[in-house]
Amino acid sequence: MATQIHSTAIVSAKAELSEGVIVDPYAIIEDDVIIGEGTYIGPHTLIANGARIGKNCKIHKGAVVSTPPQDLSYKNEPTLFELGDNSTIREFCTLNRGTTKQHLKSTVGSNCLLMAYVHVAHDCVIGNNVIIANSVQMAGHVTIHDFSIIGGLTAIHQFVNIGAYTMVGGHFRVPKDIPPYIIAGGWPVSFERLNIIGLRRKGFTKEAIDSLNEAYRILFLSKLNVSQGVERIKSTMTITPEVQKVLDFIAVSKRGIVTARRHSSGDE
Repeated sequence: MATQIHSTAIVSAKAELSEGVIVDPYAIIEDDVIIGEGTYIGPHTLIANGARIGKNCKIHKGAVVSTPPQDLSYKNEPTLFELGDNSTIREFCTLNRGTTKQHLKSTVGSNCLLMAYVHVAHDCVIGNNVIIANSVQMAGHVTIHDFSIIGGLTAIHQFVNIGAYTMVGGHFRVPKDIPPYIIAGGWPVSFERLNIIGLRRKGFTKEAIDSLNEAYRILFLSKLNVSQGVERIKSTMTITPEVQKVLDFIAVSKRGIVTARRHSSGDE
């Protein structure tokens, strides 16, 4: 299929557009841009320098991709914004490229859906198969791991790390790390329960789910602090690969992890 560029679009001769790319009216594509096969660029979009867009993506009306970071220390250094294959960017998303402070790029993976008005700031890393609902606003250096779902109108603090297979409710502020496999919500954002339905849908075994339930019972539903909970898990449980990922996540947390909204009368 041939590349199709509307006569009103402004596309730099230096940009690299693969076969089957469609560029709709009034889109702007700058010099240092690479777009993969079969990708759709909607009307009134801006694909700025540093954009690296994969195959079969859909970028809808008014989206702004790979613009400079909103960071006063940025001095127009050449950095990137990368988008994987088969991802959808809906209307009026704003996706900034990276800085020299950390990754030199911002990244959104493959098979992702970013709904309308999402903001991805500089040096953010979003994994594969992630869904981010309308008007989620993230600061710089945020990491969101594979298969996570972020509810609409959520604000994510800089350097926050959100684990894989996690679901975060809508209209919340996220100032701390959210470990993998859980549902988080409430005010302040807290552990609510294991994301059991989501894990079952993704093929996790009963044994894996049971081990995660026990690990999070120790971490969040006892009266142990996080360090004590980690030691209790290590000393009393068989460490499955899933539980090991929880422990690894906690070990590298810089902002600290969320706490539980309610505590039972569990372990002292």
